[in-house]
Amino acid sequence: MEFVTIVLGFFLLFALIQATFSVLGLGRPKNLPPGPTPFPIIGNLHLLGDHPNQSLAKLAKIHGPIMFLKLGRINTLVISSAAAAKEVLQKQDLAFSSRQILDSLHAHNHAQNSTFSLPVGAQWRTLRRILNNNIFSGDSLDASQHLRNQKVQELVAYCRKASECNETVDIGRAAYRTSLNIASNTIFSKDLTDPFEDSGQEFKELIGNIMMEAVKPNLVDVFPVLKKIDPQRIRSRLSHHLGKVLEIFEELIKERLVMKKRLKQDDDFLDKCLKISQENPDEISRQHITSMFLDLFLAGTDTISSSLEWALTELIRNPCSMAKAKEELETTIGKGKILEEVDLMRLPYLRGIAKETLRIHPPAPFLVPRKLETQVKLYGYTIPKGTQVLVNAWAIGRDPTTWEDSLEFKPERFLTSGIDIQGHDFELIPFGAGRRICPGLPLAIRMIPLMLGSLLNNFDWNLDNGIRPGNMDMTEKFGLTLQKANPLCVVPKPLH
Repeated sequence: MEFVTIVLGFFLLFALIQATFSVLGLGRPKNLPPGPTPFPIIGNLHLLGDHPNQSLAKLAKIHGPIMFLKLGRINTLVISSAAAAKEVLQKQDLAFSSRQILDSLHAHNHAQNSTFSLPVGAQWRTLRRILNNNIFSGDSLDASQHLRNQKVQELVAYCRKASECNETVDIGRAAYRTSLNIASNTIFSKDLTDPFEDSGQEFKELIGNIMMEAVKPNLVDVFPVLKKIDPQRIRSRLSHHLGKVLEIFEELIKERLVMKKRLKQDDDFLDKCLKISQENPDEISRQHITSMFLDLFLAGTDTISSSLEWALTELIRNPCSMAKAKEELETTIGKGKILEEVDLMRLPYLRGIAKETLRIHPPAPFLVPRKLETQVKLYGYTIPKGTQVLVNAWAIGRDPTTWEDSLEFKPERFLTSGIDIQGHDFELIPFGAGRRICPGLPLAIRMIPLMLGSLLNNFDWNLDNGIRPGNMDMTEKFGLTLQKANPLCVVPKPLH
């Protein structure tokens, strides 16, 4: 322990010397964007607080929508307007297309094989093509919608059971189990957690532990010089959890390879990946396959479940919006009838609720951070090579110069507005834009309204413990996804 303390002190002294040079302006590029003056060593870290999306939105009102900060040793560019986001994500998309990778995600070489972190190039294009063609294309999603409909009906059944016992439902946790099993059935054709019990099954707990470690503030991410000693042991713990998940994936792959000798069929994503790997081994390796699987679980499950929780929360707080949604469902589908994906195009208000939720509560408030591999010019400013780039989608979605009554929940605004979430309208980019747009967007825009509509069309929702809708806690919890700090626990009452 004493040795670690000495080593840590040495590296902090080295960081102090570097920071002093920076403050003196030695080697500092000229013509940087405006921003708050950094302190030695910590830079502007003290300004972030527990809600960096909110803190940086407030700073942008002082320094402007193109803002430069120093987070520890990391140069950071913060984009907080639709116009600036369009410049970064569309007009100069290639220059801004590399990823800023968390140190912990280098465990088991995940970052070197992940679709989300690989640099734009031949391997990245291959993996994106495999994902798009076999999961996220319109045809693929249409072909697998029966599976998702089944899992959503299991969620409805779980809520119905809770209603019979007059028990509360933790919407976020219930939706998370549903989302996880949708992913596991898409990939492996099997549930990896119990859809009806909030049990401590190993796989669900492992995915939760990986996400928990990944979001912890890590000294190494702002002081890269500390990488070798991993002072908080975050990478070490994540490596342990990730190793167990990869073991589960390997066992499922081995099990499938044995089955394939008997059954000649290609049904799920695992089958398709194995077929591509066997026919073109140079195109996709086993590590690429397991990293893709992990990406799908990490990126897809929390995004959908958190968005559903926020959507139902906003509807409970806004009874008029809730009534309009229920009326549309009753008129179009029929009260208590099963809602399917093919019905969504006939439900514009329900889709408007999903968009409005993503506007106010984007799952990834800074999207996925990017990194400049070369120096660039942006609106006349010089942005140094190696700069981390954060696009504050949370601030852009609440910009009062773009959105009338920007802090109010008004789904009807999307009944007349042409703004969509497909990455073409930079006023609303919860899934990003450009070549790095989230590949799971086509699935999310189906699943959020499908799950929400199914819950609304079967139940009324009452708050527990006498809490009034106007007194609901709307505090955010910052992490890989922007979750409610206090879960939404509600009692479902079946519709008659």
